[in-house]
Amino acid sequence: MKDSELRTRAKTLALHIIAVCDEVDTRKSRGVLVNQIVRSATSIGANIHEANYAASKADFINKFHLALKECGETEYWIEMLVGSNAISEQISKDLLQECDSIRRMLVKSITTAKENA
Repeated sequence: MKDSELRTRAKTLALHIIAVCDEVDTRKSRGVLVNQIVRSATSIGANIHEANYAASKADFINKFHLALKECGETEYWIEMLVGSNAISEQISKDLLQECDSIRRMLVKSITTAKENA
């Protein structure tokens, strides 16, 4: 089932980001970046999970839209971590590729849900 794969990938991404952030030197403003990316990355999966308990089709779609927005925000924070030399280009490439895959899955799920509404 697509949602199961999506939930698993979102969870894996969040855990990967947490592991990466555990290695970041959080002196000065990098701590703010780490806090922000951990929040947005974990929120992707949380919203997907919450969608399973949606009160209506519209609520389900809304939760997936929130997950999509958090995915975009996570990409921004990845770019900020790279720009501040907190993580390597290779780590960022891997994380951005996974964000892109999750984003495409979310868009497809939202489109399908809207068509079936």
